[in-house]
Amino acid sequence: MKELNQKLAIVQTKLKAKKSSYNSFGKYYFRKAEDILEAIKPFLMEQGITVTINEEIIATDPVPTIQSTATISDGVDAIHATAVVGVDLNQKGMQTSQQFGAASTYGKKYALGNLLLIDDTADSDATNTHGKAASVIERVTKPAITPKQMAQAKDYVVAGGKVEAIESKYKLTNEQRKNLTKTL
Repeated sequence: MKELNQKLAIVQTKLKAKKSSYNSFGKYYFRKAEDILEAIKPFLMEQGITVTINEEIIATDPVPTIQSTATISDGVDAIHATAVVGVDLNQKGMQTSQQFGAASTYGKKYALGNLLLIDDTADSDATNTHGKAASVIERVTKPAITPKQMAQAKDYVVAGGKVEAIESKYKLTNEQRKNLTKTL
């Protein structure tokens, strides 16, 4: 097991997984499970390891819950890391298969992140400060949302986005906030 731990430590310290996807509404880049899997491929042969991801539904009530398990193995020993996610069946604008797919993708990303020590806390559009300290962000006055941005915000909320994420970026009137909440 000591040898596998050493191989995992090498991967954890050398792995660079790019944030190749862009959220145009929140204006930030983020990484997907596919980005992590692509970044780990060079290490597989080099270190003599495999990485797999398994999923299972572990609960159905009150909401379907998926457990994703990322495993690194050298053929003898294995190390596992898990992530547990709920499936939001009330997410508007998505079919049930899309809701499960979104939860599955999210679970895989975080199981891999847990295994490989990838911290994605800055990827959330609600908390992304775009490289600036929070105190600096708080001092900057938020711009009023334009009609075009409001239309994009409605689409974002319909697709499952959070009104709080919009409020973290734009100054909303009570009426605008109500209009976005009605979209839910």
